[in-house]
Amino acid sequence: MAEAAVVSRHLKPLWLLPGTVLGAVGWPPTRRERFFLTWHYWWQAHLIDCAVDAANRAPTIERRKRIRALVRTHRLRNITGWTNRYYDDMAWLAIALERAARVQDNDEARGGLGPLEQKLYGAWDPAVGGGIPWRVGADFYNTPANGPAGIALSRLGRYERAADTANWIEGTLRDPETGLIFDGIHLPSGTIERTIYSYCQGVVLGLETELAVHTGDPVHLDRVHRLLDAVEDNLTTDAVVRGGSGGDGGLFNGILIRNLALVALMLPGSEHEQLADRRIAARIVKESATAAWGNRLDVEGEPLFGHDWTRSAQLPGGTAGAGGLNPNGAVTSSRVPERDLSVQLAGWMLMEAAHTVTAAGL
Repeated sequence: MAEAAVVSRHLKPLWLLPGTVLGAVGWPPTRRERFFLTWHYWWQAHLIDCAVDAANRAPTIERRKRIRALVRTHRLRNITGWTNRYYDDMAWLAIALERAARVQDNDEARGGLGPLEQKLYGAWDPAVGGGIPWRVGADFYNTPANGPAGIALSRLGRYERAADTANWIEGTLRDPETGLIFDGIHLPSGTIERTIYSYCQGVVLGLETELAVHTGDPVHLDRVHRLLDAVEDNLTTDAVVRGGSGGDGGLFNGILIRNLALVALMLPGSEHEQLADRRIAARIVKESATAAWGNRLDVEGEPLFGHDWTRSAQLPGGTAGAGGLNPNGAVTSSRVPERDLSVQLAGWMLMEAAHTVTAAGL
């Protein structure tokens, strides 16, 4: 139902071209959104990822065709090819394309991985002690670029660089008081941006879990354990992820949940600590899904998820108050955050994660 709601409300052909499809970033969409003058590269990457989730859950020809169309249309709308100037954007797309290529055998997605891998690998900056910036030429090196880049590079077999990335985040951006991960650091000045975002915790959990699987180094198990404890203590209430917003922030809790599901399903080890970590991660996924579903609105028989899963969802009143880009390139929330595609993708992501966890008997 979460999938069907996004498909029916948000998916539209690009510029009326046959065989194309992207997600309109608002519902109901403004004219700019309907014609994809506004489209948000990294939101569409998560739309591809959710489409892969759906095809894995219930394989159909229609779902495979949707993935192909989304991948093809993303490249077409980006105009300049697969890449752009934002390393965080490119990392999210690399993750989505790698999954589409590996588990859905999508050749077009496979073709996009080369340019993205080259950009992400080449962005590592030893002159400032490592890390990659969030944007070409920027002095800000942040978790939302380095975390997903590390995950993508790990899945592409670049384990050494992925481990370097995890070590850099651990040594640079972990808060010694809470154990959570800071947003980022300006280099070479060393000024840290100390805001705590839920998706920063998610990508580090995902990266450390990948490395625990592929390297066998127990340091990654320990980091997952400590960060999972910090997430449970600081970002949840009764195992439900709390807070949330619209705009770019609409995706943050969904990204945390996606990676908690990876911890629940993939974290290796049979010691008491790993067994407990997998149970805790699964519980947060399931309890958050229960809360989000209980607080949804039913609109013409389909769910509309709230931006905060602990509170009742609100119905958008039309196109007034649509979000937009701020001077830093971030997407601001609509007046009613529930109209944003990001919020609804997070709800879909949450339901798919809960499916994978419960289907595994966790």
